[in-house]
This record gives sequence, structure tokens and C-alpha cells, in this order.
Amino acid sequence: MTQPIPAVTLPPSPDLEAEVTWLQTALGVWLDQEYLPELVNQAIAARAAQVYFRQRIEGEHDLGSIVIAIVTEMQMFDFSRSFYSEFAIANAVSDLLMQRLGIDTCCGQT
Repeated sequence: MTQPIPAVTLPPSPDLEAEVTWLQTALGVWLDQEYLPELVNQAIAARAAQVYFRQRIEGEHDLGSIVIAIVTEMQMFDFSRSFYSEFAIANAVSDLLMQRLGIDTCCGQT
């Protein structure tokens, strides 16, 4: 019988603004490296970081809930000049945050 993947709860951030800056920078780098560096990538990273910030400031610590919020809110972003979609962005944010916590994003192990 398979085991469900446990939820990932993010620890409280001692410096949320620094964490958001890190996320925006890391996501921008990831976007530029994954396909092609494009100006729109920085706008995507800024918007995703803004959603993340608001979720955390409102007290959300469940990574799954944050991912859903990013998917939902990024649906309003114009991806017509990008190779990405709201799902790719939310998944990338999740991977970056889990890697920062030391969680293997491939297999869910520390």
C-alpha cells in the first residue's frame, strides 16, 4: 500500500522580506536558466514572490496551500510572452522552497 506524501509546513520566517527577496531572485534565475533569459521572467518572479509574501503575512505556512494560491493568482498574469504557465511557476516555487529546507524534491526525503 502506498503512503501519502506528508504535508510540508514552512517554519516561521525570522525575516520575511529577506526570504521573499531570496525567492524572487532564485525564481528569476531558475526561469532564465530553464529556457531563455527574458524580461518577462523577472515580472513573473516578482508576481509569484508577491503572492508568496501575502500568503505568509496572512499566516499561511502550508506549502500546498501556498502553491494553490500561486496557481490561482498567477492565472491573471499574461503568460503570452513566456514559455511558462501558472502551474510551472507554482511548482518551481515549491521546489525552490523545499530545496531550501533540505527536502529532496525528487523523492520527498530529507
